[in-house]
Amino acid sequence: MTYDIAGLRARFPALAAGTVHFDGPGGTQTPQPVIDAIAETLARPLSNRGRYSLGERNAETVVTGARRAMADLLGTDPAGVVFGRSATQLTYDLARTLAASWAPGDEVVVTRLDHDANIRPWVQAAERAGATVRWAGFDPATGELTADDIGAVLSDRTRLVAVTAASNLIGTRPPVAEICRLVHEAGALAHVDGVHSTAHTLVDLPALGADFFVCSPYKFLGPHHGVLAARPALLETLRPDKLLPSSDAVPERFELGTLPYELLAGTRAAVDFLAGLDPSATGTRRERLTASFGALEAHEGALRTRLDEGLAALPGVTVHSRAADRTPTLLLTFEHHDTADAYRFLAARDIHAPAGHFYAVEASRHLGLGDSGGLRIGLAPYNDQEDVERLRAALAEFLEK
Repeated sequence: MTYDIAGLRARFPALAAGTVHFDGPGGTQTPQPVIDAIAETLARPLSNRGRYSLGERNAETVVTGARRAMADLLGTDPAGVVFGRSATQLTYDLARTLAASWAPGDEVVVTRLDHDANIRPWVQAAERAGATVRWAGFDPATGELTADDIGAVLSDRTRLVAVTAASNLIGTRPPVAEICRLVHEAGALAHVDGVHSTAHTLVDLPALGADFFVCSPYKFLGPHHGVLAARPALLETLRPDKLLPSSDAVPERFELGTLPYELLAGTRAAVDFLAGLDPSATGTRRERLTASFGALEAHEGALRTRLDEGLAALPGVTVHSRAADRTPTLLLTFEHHDTADAYRFLAARDIHAPAGHFYAVEASRHLGLGDSGGLRIGLAPYNDQEDVERLRAALAEFLEK
């Protein structure tokens, strides 16, 4: 298992500007092969999908290639891969479709740990259907959300449980497979927000047991759009609103309008790039992804340990990312300093670590941080030890002022 961080960084044009990026949870920088794939797709003949003209065939090849790439990344069937404008849009569309069968007395479970994109669509859909919303909390002292927390709010009237695979605010990874098992025992569906987790851990949808899983390629080196994955047989049972002439086949029935072909080409390139993070990996793309994510987790884990140690040596710093199983994402607050001031101080030194609640407003409030949140430090595949040291030194300087 190898991880060539110097060679990897050289493939990201944005890094040449000299800024240190700790904003991976909000969106990663883009490697050159992804940029090239987008540009090359736009430079070739392109039209609506079809079988006859070159432009039609190019579009069809892009779409099928992107579905296969995402299926390899998620360990699922390409026939169940749906593309949309964003994970938020896909979740809203799905919530409206599922809620058409809900009635008063039905129940929907959401958690305090989640990004609002996996809370508000379900809350609003439940309200319109007259269904009851039940909330699962998490332990603010440890950041842990357990299967017992979910089990405590399940009943025989539960229709759906929405839970994150990893918190974009504090990094907590709940036991999703165990939670999904409990959800299915209750006769409900499980919708898993994998937007943050997919960037750090290779997804195995059958092992997780999620009925629906959403993610966003721009969080893992790709372009801006969203992906929903589900079993094709499950998607066949759903009837979303759609235009009359548009395809009623799965997964196309869930894709409104013409797909962004150039972005899908970029997504395929991003998956291929991830599969090459371990240059020694061989075999199928899924096998290379497995090896590469192992190398990535080892790299990010070592950086997170170094970062944890550096922060522990600084006075007046509280780290709210404490779960035993978590991504390399840390949320900080300071005893005598405002996190927004820290954000600006770091930005002036070309270190990008933003402050806020990052749309995980329920989690921020549950932690006692209100709507201010904290300073978030999120590692990405291209971060290195020099980045971590620059951050540590800059925070030490900030805390002295």
